[in-house]
Amino acid sequence: MIAFIGSVFSPYYAWRGRRDPDDHVCINVALYGPSGHRWTMTERGRSAMRRDATQFRVGPSQLVWHGDRLTIDFDEVAVPRPPRQWLPERVAGRITLVPHAITNRAFDIDAEGRQRWWPIAPSGDIALEFSRGAMPDWSGHGYLDSNWGETGLENTFERWDWARGEMANGESVILYDTERRDGSRGFLVLHFDRNGRIVERDEVPYTKLGRGFWGVGRGAHADPGHVPVLVETLEDGPFYLRQTVDTVLFGQKVRLMHESFSGRRFASPIVKAMLPFRMPRRAHYSG
Repeated sequence: MIAFIGSVFSPYYAWRGRRDPDDHVCINVALYGPSGHRWTMTERGRSAMRRDATQFRVGPSQLVWHGDRLTIDFDEVAVPRPPRQWLPERVAGRITLVPHAITNRAFDIDAEGRQRWWPIAPSGDIALEFSRGAMPDWSGHGYLDSNWGETGLENTFERWDWARGEMANGESVILYDTERRDGSRGFLVLHFDRNGRIVERDEVPYTKLGRGFWGVGRGAHADPGHVPVLVETLEDGPFYLRQTVDTVLFGQKVRLMHESFSGRRFASPIVKAMLPFRMPRRAHYSG
């Protein structure tokens, strides 16, 4: 599992009053495997960033479009994750994603259209090759999306549960269940075929799955008569959970990559003060 984000969760960006986002950039790589998990999320300043129509570089890592494929070269330092990883560890390699299709539709995920989400490539073929990091190379199915907004996530959302799964015949499903700070609720159930065509499905029943270690709530969805099952917790933080979930949707068994976010927790000054332990900042880059 690999995630790439910019300044959306940056405490440094929040402390500066959300000014100058180009000075708060990072490429976050989250890896989960039998030999252990790795988490890299080093924020860098404006001098470390380069971008144009096909490339986005932050320090030693970059994303580049080459025709029909996206390549991600990463060379980052994973923060300690006791008890299996006590010291920082460098991980480096290349990810190649070949989308099955590119969609042309973005969705509002708040009530006012100030928070947007685009499922760019609902499915694709992905390969991961390591040059450093003592993790096995891997290939399988992948996914690409993008979020952006005009205000902080904590100002908009009480919580959300998001999930994405690969189904039979190259189809995929994405669920986005949001509760907003204004009291409204949003729900997307999107069924994609291999060509990226979208069918919006009706709301699916929601089941609570139990809180994480830090008390963040989570829940998942399943067809009537079925109950989603928590398989493994991958990230358990004071405002965010990531896990895998087995469920049944549209009559098919599917394993979901699932995340749960608490906007109220993320808004806490105490929580933001904890984030530098997982997101160190290196303002200057001379590479």
